[in-house]
Amino acid sequence: MSTYKSRCMGSETIAEGTQAFHFEKPADFLFQAGQAIDLVLPAAATRAEAAARHTFSLVSAPAESRLTIATRMRDSPFKRALASLPAGAGVDLEGPFGNLTLHDDRRRPACFIAGGIGITPFLSMLRQAAHAQVAQRFILIYSNRRPRDAAYLAELQRLAGQLADFRLLATMTRSDRADAAWSGLTGPIDGGLLASIAAGQPAPIYYIAGPPQFTMAMQELLADSGVADDAIRSEDFYGY
Repeated sequence: MSTYKSRCMGSETIAEGTQAFHFEKPADFLFQAGQAIDLVLPAAATRAEAAARHTFSLVSAPAESRLTIATRMRDSPFKRALASLPAGAGVDLEGPFGNLTLHDDRRRPACFIAGGIGITPFLSMLRQAAHAQVAQRFILIYSNRRPRDAAYLAELQRLAGQLADFRLLATMTRSDRADAAWSGLTGPIDGGLLASIAAGQPAPIYYIAGPPQFTMAMQELLADSGVADDAIRSEDFYGY
């Protein structure tokens, strides 16, 4: 795994309690959509070398000129240091790594199942697919508590209008407490929803990303639905 020097280009709020951070893309940095990096902050920023490193999936697509990560902002030494990182500050990037990348058989649909900030690797794949005009069927089931918690929801809705073979199904588990009208799906992802999505699809490959409890629950639902282990790929997001 290689180490690259980079600099912070700034940050922005993308959902309630969620920030995106942008970094310069080293000229020789190559990755596949869906892969991750270790972001290493200066040890002095966190006052502890052990707390200066965190793993993030890349939101940006390989075709983009910068690298972007997104994270829930929590009260930890790393997140506090990341939030205070000024534009131009130097960081180290280690990677890329990870196998949550798009399968090669374009005849088989990709069904993405994302819980919260687990959307990041799937947005990278969808951005790259839109750029490269990939001829493949994509389905995204995206679960959040409320619309204001759903990072990149507006961009995903735009992509659903641009990509003829992309279907977006966003569901809110606490829509009764939402601060904006929501006319889409509500409630947690269940076996009935997964079965309705799979109906008529030629052997989809399922990708799951989100908190560990979410990914475990989705794996169990898929297994109970008869999906083979080799058709399921997952990634847990710890402490995001």
